[in-house]
Amino acid sequence: MEFQKDQAIYLQIADLICENILSGDWTKEEKIPSVREMAVTIEVNPNTVMRTYAYLQEKGIIYNRRGIGYFISDDAKEITRTLKRKEFINTQLPQVFKMMDLLNIDFNELKTFYNNQ
Repeated sequence: MEFQKDQAIYLQIADLICENILSGDWTKEEKIPSVREMAVTIEVNPNTVMRTYAYLQEKGIIYNRRGIGYFISDDAKEITRTLKRKEFINTQLPQVFKMMDLLNIDFNELKTFYNNQ
């Protein structure tokens, strides 16, 4: 995994996990990699992964079965979608609108471009 400098690593790992959930690669009640397994896979300190898992657990996206591991919660997809929508609307969408305005791109042109991809 390649990390960006403008966001904390644990949040970037959380984004990766959320993408796996939203794409359907990881489904409810599925066991996710242990802290150590994830740390080795993405080449980070286990403490960073632990921070990610604590963050996702606090949000209700994953839960811990003591002695067994971490699992995707039943509502993970809905919770993740809600959180990511809010994040997109508050952080990325204003930049998109700004660039559309600067480049004089209207919604119909954008829709045509998107449909032709």
